[in-house]
Amino acid sequence: MASNFFTVLGEMFSYTFIFRAFIVGSLVSICAALLGVSLVLKRYSMIGDGLSHVGFGTLALAAALNVAPLTVSIPVVIAAAFLLLRLSENSKIKGDAAIALISTGSLAIGVVIISQTTGMNTDVCNYLFGSILAMSKADVRLSIILSVMVLTLFIVFYNKLFAITFDETFAKATGVKTGVYNMLIAFLTAITIVLGMRMMGAMLISSLIIFPALTSMRLLKKFKSVTVCSAILSIVCFFIGIVISYIYATPTGASVVMINIIAFLLFWVINIFYKERKAMKKVSVVFLIAIFSLLGCGNTKTVSPGGRIPQANTAGTLSVVLAPGVSESEPIPVKSTVKNTVIEIKEKMFIAEVNDVYLNPEDYLGKTIKLEGLFKQEQYEESDPAYCFVLRYGPGCCGSDGNAGFEVAWDGADKSYPNDDDWVEAVGVLKTYEEDGYPYLYIALSNLTILDERGEEFVTQ
Repeated sequence: MASNFFTVLGEMFSYTFIFRAFIVGSLVSICAALLGVSLVLKRYSMIGDGLSHVGFGTLALAAALNVAPLTVSIPVVIAAAFLLLRLSENSKIKGDAAIALISTGSLAIGVVIISQTTGMNTDVCNYLFGSILAMSKADVRLSIILSVMVLTLFIVFYNKLFAITFDETFAKATGVKTGVYNMLIAFLTAITIVLGMRMMGAMLISSLIIFPALTSMRLLKKFKSVTVCSAILSIVCFFIGIVISYIYATPTGASVVMINIIAFLLFWVINIFYKERKAMKKVSVVFLIAIFSLLGCGNTKTVSPGGRIPQANTAGTLSVVLAPGVSESEPIPVKSTVKNTVIEIKEKMFIAEVNDVYLNPEDYLGKTIKLEGLFKQEQYEESDPAYCFVLRYGPGCCGSDGNAGFEVAWDGADKSYPNDDDWVEAVGVLKTYEEDGYPYLYIALSNLTILDERGEEFVTQ
């Protein structure tokens, strides 16, 4: 069982996008867990849910304006956090009512904007339900920088945050500027929520704030102990969640929440039967036995959904889905500085790896790509040339079917193409071309073989 588990880990982290997701997810999980302790104790834990709805509304606005999502979301969500704080302190609209007022209003505005502009596309759904596997390197860099900033500020002002969490009135009487530090908590929470929306989605991000703190409080009573335990527990649950997602083909964000629920129930049961300190020694044993049993029974045939899906547009070309905030007219670098190695896109993680190529094309241009899939030809008008694709079908946005794959073409060679729906193996160098002012990726074929044995036409991740 142990050897099988480590084999799975080796497979997982051989994908660069999973490794990036683990780094970002771990940092965001720590930030959410640390802030969650103060928010839960101050009875303000649902601020995460409220701010995530505000974040969704701003992302919808950013998509409509075709601007970078985070440049709009971060300042607006921070402003909303400060507004919630002020409403709770100086208004007749208190705590939960203020959160409900702002969150539902922001969600409604976001839905209206989407319905009138871009429609419920894949990128919007990723922010609504989470898609940590679909992250550009720019997303990763910004997430790491902001997460480190949140952690640094929390550590530097730990004592002050501790004081206003337990007795704000006494802290104010001793000269602590409680208003400033309440605003600091709101600021850090807003940053964490915006970062976490890529990982968990607007619907699930509040779970990262609530669960680790509540779980730790089942067995621990001291603020420092609860804070440290929450941080460790959050990372462990995220790690196990992403492994479960890889093995069982479940959405990453939902898998992380389910593991957090299991951890909460285990801590709760142990708290009922064991009140002494020795209970802590049993927690890790019970938790690990349950999880390793779950991992050992995994079926690795199918894999988890996640990532953006390039859709065939009405002109018959495969739309290039670029990283959030990157304009479609922005040129793609043509040369790659990495040696030309063969990158085999396998059935496992097919959609996620194809999406990573579209999100980070500079890492793949000039390299040889090898993949299997259905051969398709699309022609918008009879006078137009046919566009050829090798693709597989998968879950599209909000339940609709989509596809993932690449346009293929023989470069400077007069060679024939197979029939539609033939199962083929395509090998060639990834290149780019421009049409009507927009950049597109395609595979310049060196080999196109019709295969007798067909793989899965519909893949889930």
